Amino acid sequence: MDEVRVVVAHQERATLRVGDVFLKIDADQANTDREVDAMALAPLPTPEVLWHNPPVIALAALPGVALGRLGERSAASREAWVATGAAVRVLHDAPLPPWAAKARDDYHRLDSECDWLLRNGVVPPAVVAYNRDNAQTAFRHFTPVFAHGDLQVDHVFVDGDVVTGVIDWSEGGPGDPMFDLATLTMGHPEHLDDVIAGYGAGTDRTVIGAWWSLRSLLNIRWLIEHGFDPSLPGCEIDVLTAQMTGRGITDSDAP
Repeated sequence: MDEVRVVVAHQERATLRVGDVFLKIDADQANTDREVDAMALAPLPTPEVLWHNPPVIALAALPGVALGRLGERSAASREAWVATGAAVRVLHDAPLPPWAAKARDDYHRLDSECDWLLRNGVVPPAVVAYNRDNAQTAFRHFTPVFAHGDLQVDHVFVDGDVVTGVIDWSEGGPGDPMFDLATLTMGHPEHLDDVIAGYGAGTDRTVIGAWWSLRSLLNIRWLIEHGFDPSLPGCEIDVLTAQMTGRGITDSDAP
């Protein structure tokens, strides 16, 4: 009998693996419903839905391995990153899904999250101040696209230089294309050029960098409160520090 392995577990959701089947349980049924709907419409390979009994989804495992992981150097080839950029472009060029975008209040949350970071001494004041200012560029008008909404590097699977699938679609819907590209490359700025090479025209490196700052500032408290460590090498606090010291983007990425 296959053993049960906990992939991730916190108060909001849990993912278990049993052999080649993943069981996802979400406290909010709307998230599992949206995930199933988004995968059905996405023009990219996604896990097969074996069954869906809200709030649980059973998904088949994808072939290949994750493109990378936050805090670790990616072992994937440059060509795999280029192929991922091209796949994201295919998604963004697809028709918008019929549901509305999830409401976000990032602008007002930024102040409260930065205050919490400073009050608890989690991030040095100079780092918070720099990234708080840098994050403002993300607040702008944009044309919504069919976005993944949580395109972390370990949500993309590759086999060699081929993208074999994308997982975790519960945030899928109309969204900011630069947010997807920033989420994908956060912690991996050395691959931003590769992703853009595959994605093509219409990218904005300054906005991508702003989203690196904003996403990190907004996520640190949640990560700590849910048992994760954003201070690990290469993770959110390192991302913020790299932004301030100019290591967040390479010289060739500078606007």
